[in-house]
Amino acid sequence: MKPFNDDVVAYTEVLRDGKIQRAYRGILEFMSSLRSRLEQNHPDHFVSALYAGYLDMTYFAFTPSILKERRLKIAIVYLHPDHRFEVWLGAINRNVQKETLRQLEGKDIFGYKRGEIKPGEDAILSSILVDHPDFDTKEKLENMIEEGTLTFIQDVVKILNDSKID
Repeated sequence: MKPFNDDVVAYTEVLRDGKIQRAYRGILEFMSSLRSRLEQNHPDHFVSALYAGYLDMTYFAFTPSILKERRLKIAIVYLHPDHRFEVWLGAINRNVQKETLRQLEGKDIFGYKRGEIKPGEDAILSSILVDHPDFDTKEKLENMIEEGTLTFIQDVVKILNDSKID
């Protein structure tokens, strides 16, 4: 394994031209704008603070009351290394996550990706919203994410209701 200082030197080199800082700031500004838009367009949903992350992921929760009552949440996630937006069904803790995954075993999950109980895995169900997004088309990108998220929420509620999950 390389010494930590070698990593810091490489990190410093990459930061010199300013592209990383501009990109990261732009992603955070986009996510903040998207968060505000959803909060304004859907006042009946709980919208969390923005988690900026460590260049791994940036996300916020956008959860309707029907899921919040079940101790579940929806997260809109930008995965930096993969350059894509995903939407996740998550839980308030590992016990709720585990129980919900157990209750979904053998159920129709509409083609969504099923999560697993393992370190670093937070999604119960997930879907790619936009792969390799074009941040220069902000309005179009926001629309795609909003529409995809609302469809995911509708499907998740149907899956949970059909599965008789509390």
